Amino acid sequence: MNTTILGYPRIGARRELKFATEDYWAGRADADALLKTGAELRAAVWNELRDAGLDAVPSNTFSFYDQVLDTSVLVDAVPDRYRDLTGLDRYFAMARGVQDVPPLEMTKWFDTNYHYIVPELGPDTRFRLADGADAKPLAEYREAEALGIETRPVLVGPLTYLLLAKPAPDAPEGFRPLDLLDGLIDVYAELLERLAGSGTAWVQLDEPALVADRTEEEIDALARAYTRLGRLTSRPRLMVATYFGTIGTAALQRLSRSRVEAVALDFVAGPGNLDALASVGGLPRKTLVAGVVDGRNVWRTDQRRARATCASLLGLVDQLVVGTSCSLLHVPIDLDAETALDPDVRGRLAFARQKVTEVIAVGRALKEEVPAAPEPLAAAAGIDRAVRERLDSIGDVERGDRAARFAAQRAALGLPDLATTTIGSFPQTPEIRRARADRRAGRSTAAEYERAMKDEIARVIALQEELGLDVLVHGEPERNDMVQYFAEQLDGYAATEHGWVQSYGSRCVRPPILHSDVARPRPMTVEWATYAQSLTSRPVKGMLTGPVTMLAWSFVRDDQPLAETARQVALALRDEIADLEAAGIRIIQVDEPALRELLPLRDADRAAYLDWAVGAFRLATSGVADTTQIHTHMCYSEFGEIIGAIGALDADVTSVEAARSHMELVGDLRAAGYANGIGPGVWDIHSPRVPAAAEMEENLRRALRAVEPARLWVNPDCGLKTRGYRETEASLRNLVAAARRVRADVTG
Repeated sequence: MNTTILGYPRIGARRELKFATEDYWAGRADADALLKTGAELRAAVWNELRDAGLDAVPSNTFSFYDQVLDTSVLVDAVPDRYRDLTGLDRYFAMARGVQDVPPLEMTKWFDTNYHYIVPELGPDTRFRLADGADAKPLAEYREAEALGIETRPVLVGPLTYLLLAKPAPDAPEGFRPLDLLDGLIDVYAELLERLAGSGTAWVQLDEPALVADRTEEEIDALARAYTRLGRLTSRPRLMVATYFGTIGTAALQRLSRSRVEAVALDFVAGPGNLDALASVGGLPRKTLVAGVVDGRNVWRTDQRRARATCASLLGLVDQLVVGTSCSLLHVPIDLDAETALDPDVRGRLAFARQKVTEVIAVGRALKEEVPAAPEPLAAAAGIDRAVRERLDSIGDVERGDRAARFAAQRAALGLPDLATTTIGSFPQTPEIRRARADRRAGRSTAAEYERAMKDEIARVIALQEELGLDVLVHGEPERNDMVQYFAEQLDGYAATEHGWVQSYGSRCVRPPILHSDVARPRPMTVEWATYAQSLTSRPVKGMLTGPVTMLAWSFVRDDQPLAETARQVALALRDEIADLEAAGIRIIQVDEPALRELLPLRDADRAAYLDWAVGAFRLATSGVADTTQIHTHMCYSEFGEIIGAIGALDADVTSVEAARSHMELVGDLRAAGYANGIGPGVWDIHSPRVPAAAEMEENLRRALRAVEPARLWVNPDCGLKTRGYRETEASLRNLVAAARRVRADVTG
């Protein structure tokens, strides 16, 4: 084994998985059709990687939703409320819920925009190998074997799985999922023995949790797990893979002493791994998979630098394998499909297929001891002197006194306690998508497109007025994505045509590419917002995406610190906010759902990040009058670690995901001294179920234990783009009814 990758995109070059899954959900296709599509996609990937010349091909990286949910099903960690369902229906109910059964919680996979379904475990959880000989890793290994391809099954490591899990709501105080380690290891041991019996030579166990700060108890659990698995008399060779940063020295020491045969380390996000290896005396008698090709960003690999890194490792390990820093799940599939990109930008890029080629090229150069082939020079990033000079000249980015702002906004807006609103987007119907596609393809004129979008905005405004919402939105029909829409209008960004990346389940995004200095040549949202406001006397929110999220959900240049790039984006947003305010928009929402996502995995690195992230938001939002209300929105991350930063943003109102997590963040914010408005989501929009008014009312009453009525807002968890109008209207009616009932009680 000289070259390998840790994983590969699973959605298909034309998003076949997305469309097949959604057809199944909608009843347009049966389970057999969905399973057939999955088998075809797996076979295509295995054949592609084998034919490319990769020495070791991973398997069990395919998923119909996400790999953590797959692991929960694999080890039968299925809460009782789903037990009446079977097969795919149970699987998708855990991810999305059904009308009478809510889904499991969903959050971000470490510091990425990929989501996973959080395991829900209790002291009564009894792990077992579901499906036995037909368990998914075994079945997919046999599928590949039938094609003549030897693969390395990939599993979420037992320690990472338990550290990502949460106690079930009815678990006793003090219970921790890590308490279940021994029972989980029993199941992993059985699976490894079965894989060995099927002829499997290697298994990859992903333990990215090891690059975060870990306690001594957790390190002891790591040692216990891999001591037990290493001593199995019948098992494949084991490769423990870490990524997204530098492994802790204590964890690396335990792995170096264990019987695992290989360790994979990330030398892109974790350049400190070289020092970590040296500090423990290397990995004698083990294989090191050196992640020198970036699995998370789209820039071409510097072949000479990658080879030099590998050369510096040769004396520290028994055998060296060239690999990716992490799974290629996080990048688009094929750069060759992007024929419209600026050649200078395109020449700096590599997508998943190209990165496989890069891995093989570095491995071949090392093996054959030949010089790396010279590479053509890539174009340099563009510099905007005017933007840089403006940033140098900006001073104070503080807003006025919070209490004064609160009073000024109450008087100016005249909103009731428990004001109702939505997060921004309304359902993107087939007609809306068709209108955008026709405009891109030249099948309609600019005037025809504008008319279609304004018709939809008028419909959305009228619907919200009829539903009785207090603060309205224009519905964002003109927006393809909350980041891409702005990127397409900012200098310094490039957009792809086919650069799809899975975010969760069937949700795919096309992250734009931030390649040069950022500037705003013209207003981006003012026309749509002012048109919507002209249709109603109720306030309409201006809707923008914040600077941190613009970075987190893009592929960002790596030739300058993120903090500098964030300030450039913030300056563009500051100008947009000024134009919205001048046009009479009295509420402006600047979404930052990715604030927690970019939080460094190590405590020591977090203060510096939060300082520039909060500073960028305040740079964008601090230029408005006290009477202009600034909102922000956050969702689907564990926010407990950034409570202080949420307050430091100094938004007048913060709306947060809270329905799946049972309002837990509301109390955390209040305990941390957060005193501004808060809108905890009372409706989980990532589930197709319509929550009853009583369910939302219960959530609101729970929130009122921590927030006074004047500062409590009522809203869904997130935007409604992915929902249909039938469920949207029904759920919003329940939301308004719940708010009115609670409002009547608290105001007398």
